[in-house]
Amino acid sequence: MKQIRTRFAPSPTGYMHVGNLRTALYAYLTAKHEGGRFVLRIEDTDQGRRVSDALDVIYTTLRETSLHWDEGPDIGGDVGPYIQSERLAIYQTYGRQLIESGHAYRCFCTEERLKQLREAQMTQGEAVGNYDGCCRQLAAEEIAAQLSEHTPYVIRQKMPQQGVSAFEDVVYGRIAIENSVLEDQILLKSDGFPTYNFANVVDDHLMGITHVIRGSEYLSSTPKYNLLYQAFGWEAPVYMHCPPVMKDARQKLSKRNGDASYQDLLAQGYLSAAVVNYLLLLGWSPKGEEEIFTLPEMIEIWSLANLSKSPAIFDPAKLRAINAAHIRGLTEGEFYRIAQPWIDQAVSGSIDRRLLCQNLQPRCEILSDIPARIDFFDRLPDYALDLYTNKKQKTTPESALQALKAIQPLIMAQAEWNRDDLVGALEQLAARLDKKNGWLMYPLGIALAGKTGTPGGGTDLAIIMGKETTSERIRLAIERLENG
Repeated sequence: MKQIRTRFAPSPTGYMHVGNLRTALYAYLTAKHEGGRFVLRIEDTDQGRRVSDALDVIYTTLRETSLHWDEGPDIGGDVGPYIQSERLAIYQTYGRQLIESGHAYRCFCTEERLKQLREAQMTQGEAVGNYDGCCRQLAAEEIAAQLSEHTPYVIRQKMPQQGVSAFEDVVYGRIAIENSVLEDQILLKSDGFPTYNFANVVDDHLMGITHVIRGSEYLSSTPKYNLLYQAFGWEAPVYMHCPPVMKDARQKLSKRNGDASYQDLLAQGYLSAAVVNYLLLLGWSPKGEEEIFTLPEMIEIWSLANLSKSPAIFDPAKLRAINAAHIRGLTEGEFYRIAQPWIDQAVSGSIDRRLLCQNLQPRCEILSDIPARIDFFDRLPDYALDLYTNKKQKTTPESALQALKAIQPLIMAQAEWNRDDLVGALEQLAARLDKKNGWLMYPLGIALAGKTGTPGGGTDLAIIMGKETTSERIRLAIERLENG
């Protein structure tokens, strides 16, 4: 059985669109599920779109997501170079081969003529931009004359003008297109650079790519690719076109429209593993109910049969839920490490960060939630006294004043500042007062944080911020409550 080889072939445009990353993931899983090889190729034939540090973005993204490639520009391989701009001589060779076999021709049409053609098509209501085949049947003598004068030319594919071109796609089934609607597309431009369509086919064949995974926007171009495979006498790969990733029912997800790239999602506090997990589900469904997976688990369960042809709607709420599950799955040490930069944004004073992280981890959905939840450690917010009212705990501002006055000397009397001793002392106090624990704990939390929704209850907040700060905030709370 032939070894499966897939490729991810991004353009170096400076950021990683989530749709592109999903393509990389599906290509990686298709190869690794069958013990195959995953190839990284850089398609930089459109030099105008190239961004200087884009290669680093691609490498960094794939490494962060653990989509490690087996061959590529930085590590080499047997079928390189793996950057298209370094393969120009290869494309020239195969372009001439197509001319010699009668499947392509030189087109000497100037930009001025093509502009006039487009204007005429607009006037006549025809499809604008389709080449009219002017140079398709040039006599050998005229071609030789143009070449002797060094007239610039492009190489165009000579499309059949009758019949149907069809192929089978793993996701969409049989796709057929009338050859009469296929334009004689440019394969090689006058500057010697190939077009995407031509370089794509040549590289996939020479690199032994067995399965091509890409977006559904390439469905209509695939018959052109297959005609090139036929012209060369090459075996076409298995095609798998993925449904688009949509912002909503009408709009595709797009960086141009302000939608998040992979880098944006990391900056917003999402975990790389969670983003990959979510992208898996954008167009693919597991067999059971479980949706939280590690990358090794994805490799194990991957199946082409579970792909959908329906557009996938990007759902931020679901991504947030998946991210929360991945955060809960981290070890305490892992969460402590990744939470520190976010804690630093809100806290400059000395606190017990270990205990803070133990309280944050089960309550955190995305890391960017952290600063707003802990900003009270450095500065107590100005809060309304009715915040002390809690029907469930049966507290009011009046009862809170009683509770805090009872707690104040207990805090001062604590010889050892640790959670177990403080909790035990507060529970004993509640029993002596014949009150529920919450009657004491809830006002303590408000006094220390000045808000609800904190990472932990009053006793944990006290231990995290320390005895001195705790005592001072209780004093301030009592003063505020007494003054009404």
